[in-house]
Amino acid sequence: MIRIMARLTARAGCEGRLQAVLVELALASREEAGCLGYELFHNQDDACEFVTAERWCDQAAADGHLATAHVARAIERAGELLAQPPLIHRFHQLA
Repeated sequence: MIRIMARLTARAGCEGRLQAVLVELALASREEAGCLGYELFHNQDDACEFVTAERWCDQAAADGHLATAHVARAIERAGELLAQPPLIHRFHQLA
């Protein structure tokens, strides 16, 4: 299983618009073959910060996710809403 976490930081004043983009992305991603889970979190202490936690059955599913139309659409729509590029990390569970 592949786990991916992404931290996204909205520009001040763009939090609501970015949240809408990310919710749409999460809902579409959950329908993909190979998606075992896709969660979206909003930091209660920093309104600009969002985190996604994704679980994919294998690397091919994770790679395929990046090639979908809904990811391309989210990247296009989120570009002007982000304060910085997303920080994306892949993890293997240890315990």
